Amino acid sequence: MSDALELDTLWEDFHRVVNMTSNELATWLRVSDADEDTEPLPDHAGEPMGQHVLAILQKRRMDLTDDDIEVMYEVVDTVSAEADLENEPEAEQTRRRHHLMSLGHDPLKP
Repeated sequence: MSDALELDTLWEDFHRVVNMTSNELATWLRVSDADEDTEPLPDHAGEPMGQHVLAILQKRRMDLTDDDIEVMYEVVDTVSAEADLENEPEAEQTRRRHHLMSLGHDPLKP
């Protein structure tokens, strides 16, 4: 990342599209990974991308790594492309909602 202004913009964009708190995301990752008989350890719940988003939410901007920055770009691009930020999601879009929630974006949240 060569430019502080670019990093500021990415930070703002990331926190705009990631509308779940770190607690909400951590809970979702555990719930989404649980089955009838077991629940994963909190540090191992969810897909690696979701775990990385959670780790970024718990960091200060000055502590970001190059990997964090790559993930932030990917999350912003994915959520911007997949989420319909203008319209309410439909009930039959549960699978898409769950995918976005694994990235920290709940389309049902205002």
